[in-house]
Amino acid sequence: MLRYVGLDVGGTTMKAAVVDDTGHPATAVSIPTEPHLGQERGLETMCETIRRAVAAANLTMGDIAAIGVATPGTMDIAAGLILDPPNLKPWRDVPVRDHIEKVFGLPTAFQNDANAAAFGEYWVGAGRAVPSMVLFTLGTGVGGGIIIDDHVLEGRHSHGGELGHTRIAWKGGRLCGCGQLGCLEAYASATSVVQRTEEALASAKTPSILSEARTTPNTPLTARMIFDAAKAGDALAQEIVRDTAYFLAVGATNVMHTIDPDMVVFGGGMIAAGDEFLQQIRDFVKEIAFPVPAERTEIRYAQLGSDAGFIGAAACGRQLLKSANK
Repeated sequence: MLRYVGLDVGGTTMKAAVVDDTGHPATAVSIPTEPHLGQERGLETMCETIRRAVAAANLTMGDIAAIGVATPGTMDIAAGLILDPPNLKPWRDVPVRDHIEKVFGLPTAFQNDANAAAFGEYWVGAGRAVPSMVLFTLGTGVGGGIIIDDHVLEGRHSHGGELGHTRIAWKGGRLCGCGQLGCLEAYASATSVVQRTEEALASAKTPSILSEARTTPNTPLTARMIFDAAKAGDALAQEIVRDTAYFLAVGATNVMHTIDPDMVVFGGGMIAAGDEFLQQIRDFVKEIAFPVPAERTEIRYAQLGSDAGFIGAAACGRQLLKSANK
């Protein structure tokens, strides 16, 4: 059975594992990214993470058929470059693919981290039984990936699938971390859920169990606390959660009307909100989407958790090898 290494590079840690041809991962390893030490050190850390992943699987590099690397930030996928990643400063124009390929002498795929996570879910996760799938990743920001018939929609300039930066509001919209107004990320990320809650608490005329947390320095407000408060019946928290479900339904509807996928999947830390939150998204989609896609598009939570990135990166390596052998 062929085996691949998938490497998921994050701003805090790099995580990698060997993944077999059925999508089953061996033991994963992680190493701190430490981007402040510079990009040359970062490239060395990528290689070391790959080596440790292979060792953790009790294999040698000779047992590996291909490598896939997923990274965040702006990139030129075709050229294999990270361009100017906000979470990996001061890195700039980093030749990730060529470096990994040269060091290991193996076919190496390079992909955006959210695209890779989407490909992982498509291969062996929530979307494994459908031809087309869209993934929204819900965390500090909102990422996304679009997969159609085994292909990642990268776009002509490597910026396809930036679903967090689709516009859901215009004049007077909330400010997004990208500097623009009205992006989905500015309304539906975990960061935004906390910000909107703090604003609501500051002007609230009714009591909320979240009020104390807002003013306690040692227990900062988190999205999980807000979702837990909603489950406990807190009216303010319930309104925040309901609005968040609506915003995500708008984002899902926009991509449904554009791509018409078989499935829309939500992943990331916020899916810990549970089934009720997912059902709210589904209900809002049925209210605002065209009747046929609203009825036929499955809306689910992701299944691979934090493993989606390296499994998807390995899947990209696998896909690269398959394409080369055709």
